[in-house]
Amino acid sequence: MNAPRVDVYLTHDHADRSLRADALRGLTSSPKWLPPKWFYDKRGSDLFEEITRLPEYYPTRAERSILDAYAGDIARRTGVHTLVELGSGSSDKTRLLLDALQGEGSLREFVPLDVSETALRDAVEALHTDYPALGLHGVVGDFTEHLGHIPGQAPRMVVFLGGTIGNFFPKERATFLGDLHNTLEPGEWFLLGVDLVKDPAALVPAYDDAAGVTAEFNRNVLAVLNRELSGDFDLPNYRHVAVWDAENEWIEMRLRATAAATVTLADLDLQIELAAGEEIRTEISSKFRREGIERELTAAGFSPDSWWTDPEGRFALSLARAT
Repeated sequence: MNAPRVDVYLTHDHADRSLRADALRGLTSSPKWLPPKWFYDKRGSDLFEEITRLPEYYPTRAERSILDAYAGDIARRTGVHTLVELGSGSSDKTRLLLDALQGEGSLREFVPLDVSETALRDAVEALHTDYPALGLHGVVGDFTEHLGHIPGQAPRMVVFLGGTIGNFFPKERATFLGDLHNTLEPGEWFLLGVDLVKDPAALVPAYDDAAGVTAEFNRNVLAVLNRELSGDFDLPNYRHVAVWDAENEWIEMRLRATAAATVTLADLDLQIELAAGEEIRTEISSKFRREGIERELTAAGFSPDSWWTDPEGRFALSLARAT
């Protein structure tokens, strides 16, 4: 059995420093904002897992159906020796690709990258049990900072699933795609999961479910600030809002103050005022059209290769090659 390896590129205080910087910058801006990565403490991650099982939340099921149908095609098309997953989490859906690539006989190593060392080590341990002959090389890092540390024997394929690319603003996407291209050698592969533009009647409920799970997930970011920065947000005072921005073709999640509030984050020596009805943007989730995302990939130096969707055309996997 190959012993797994885990490289850690984050300092012990990385999360604390990042949270402090984001909270200070976002909550003193106008309008106020917070990055969505701070949803995902243990409670937030559990809530998101619950969201993925809700009837309104189609992306996870749609993406899995594409992998179920086309993982074999992807494996035959790419024949890679190393599979890299950005923001890997539990690597649940990625097992479909691992199985297909092993079936083709090409795969030698899997490289999951995640910011959570605990989650990554748990995932690597589970994968080592289920794939004892596969080389495992975990990377604890931030995919906006540590792409240059991605190991692996060429040819490699980087996968970025779940529609997470949609959380970037367009300029951030361009920077990320350019950095990723510069990390890869010509001929190496990139498999990207993107949520597609569709009727807002289907989109909005996926971010505002009837059971209120997404609302609790959204407010959890304030619980993180209260715990980590000695804050005093009164969570019931903030209503979850999800709106479709037709011009930018993205969903925005916001928290709306139902009453005026003065909030203190003691660890930042920061006091902020919120008016009744004032909103804090907590996430954007861009939706894509094929021609748009392929244009962005081409601009970053990739050559679009293949495109697969679920039967209802809700979600897509885009396969591109570094040039």
